[in-house]
Amino acid sequence: MTMKSVGSVALKMVEEVRRQFNTIPDIMEGTAKPDYPTCVKISTDASIKEMIPPGALVMLTPLIVGTFFGVSWCSGWFPRIAISTSSTGGAWDNAKKYIEVGASKHARTLGPKGSDSHKAAVIDDTIGDPLKDTSGPSLNILIKLMAAESLVFAPLFAKHGGLLFKMF
Repeated sequence: MTMKSVGSVALKMVEEVRRQFNTIPDIMEGTAKPDYPTCVKISTDASIKEMIPPGALVMLTPLIVGTFFGVSWCSGWFPRIAISTSSTGGAWDNAKKYIEVGASKHARTLGPKGSDSHKAAVIDDTIGDPLKDTSGPSLNILIKLMAAESLVFAPLFAKHGGLLFKMF
């Protein structure tokens, strides 16, 4: 969700910049000022609006996991998500650099810039950057929030949680 948000807002920003280039004469020459407040508004409004679904997911996940799976699942679920997202994004981000630098024998066999491996790594880089730079760091905050919520509801989960396991 966060990666889609980054992409859709970036597209809105590009459209606004293009609109300004087309409607405000002399921006490219530096004699006219761009409409900065409109760009800031796009970014600010989107940062609030686009975070509602992930925020709701963050608040509902501990309740759902604790209710249906029990206390022990709450403690193991959240760190797994953060470690996976940050590590995966970093690996995808660095795959392109690995091929371009040719630091090892294996990297040199993957080919130079423009090869199929390099083209695939460029796509990995495009996905890995927002995953590593946007989703990964934000998960540290979310883990703290979900952990705090889980601790608040831990007595409830201990007494009534694990509904799926009690059914069988």
